[in-house]
Amino acid sequence: MLRICTLIVGLALSASAFALSLSDFSQGDAGKALKDALSQGTKVAVQQLGQPGGFSNDPDVRIELPGNLGKASRMLKMMGMGAQIEELENGMNKAAESAVPQAQALLLDAVSKMTVADAKAILAGGDDSATQYLNKTSREQIRARFLPIIKQATDKVGVAQQYNALASKASGLGAADPRYSSVESYVTEQALDGLFTVIAEQEASIRQNPAQAATSVAKKVFGALMGQ
Repeated sequence: MLRICTLIVGLALSASAFALSLSDFSQGDAGKALKDALSQGTKVAVQQLGQPGGFSNDPDVRIELPGNLGKASRMLKMMGMGAQIEELENGMNKAAESAVPQAQALLLDAVSKMTVADAKAILAGGDDSATQYLNKTSREQIRARFLPIIKQATDKVGVAQQYNALASKASGLGAADPRYSSVESYVTEQALDGLFTVIAEQEASIRQNPAQAATSVAKKVFGALMGQ
């Protein structure tokens, strides 16, 4: 019995000797792992959302009519305007899908500029801390890139006119909201929210399952964070 216990303790000590912690990696390796994982998540998010149906087929990011206007749309559907409202929402989602590919270069640039101090704080943070960093450092630039693309897309298919007409009808129902007076501004913010939502999902997935990371250093560092 004593021999068995000694063997078990020996095996446990051997396992602990091979277990890695974040402190076993250089700051350079830790930063590279984070950049690799974040670049991976960014590319997946852009590819996923920047294709037909990327927004419209995903209930977590699908763009619908906002606020009180959205509430009024349900009433308008009952008044026989269901087809028009569906066409309008599809147009908003297609506009977002057309803009998203423009975000990739800006996001990857923000990742490349991440400092060692940034990386250290992010690795110690929550499941979406890297996404929050990207949101803070790149949202304004992406917004500026998205706006003209979304405006062009919504103008081309008449979404702006449809939106304004619906807003006018909703106003008659007492549901107008001045925050959503510009369809391109609304769709742009929704597209940004959707993009960072999917990046956050990718980040959380890699943190929770490091084997999904694309590079060996990312696998090792995130595995260490998970105690694997």
